[in-house]
Amino acid sequence: MKFFLISDNIDTLMGLRLVGIEGVVVHERHEFLVILQEKMKDESIGIILVTTKLIELCPDIISEIKLKQQKPLITEIPDRHGQSKIGETIDGYVSEAIGVKL
Repeated sequence: MKFFLISDNIDTLMGLRLVGIEGVVVHERHEFLVILQEKMKDESIGIILVTTKLIELCPDIISEIKLKQQKPLITEIPDRHGQSKIGETIDGYVSEAIGVKL
């Protein structure tokens, strides 16, 4: 199993290529969805890394895929600007699930 990156910027792509992760850079919603569908059919890919900005282009579709499909795992990664609030979102989900504010 291997990783694959779908990014909105070249910096993230180059950084992950240094550790052996291949990927592509896309900027439009349609491009992103075409690449995502193509890579989801690739049996050798176990995890697809997607930058936050691309996830924000179509959160409804990504949520549906995450709920219905076991493989590959789609994982959101923050972009180089670091303005993502992934940690806060996860804290909110956990707090809601267990009923205790973290």
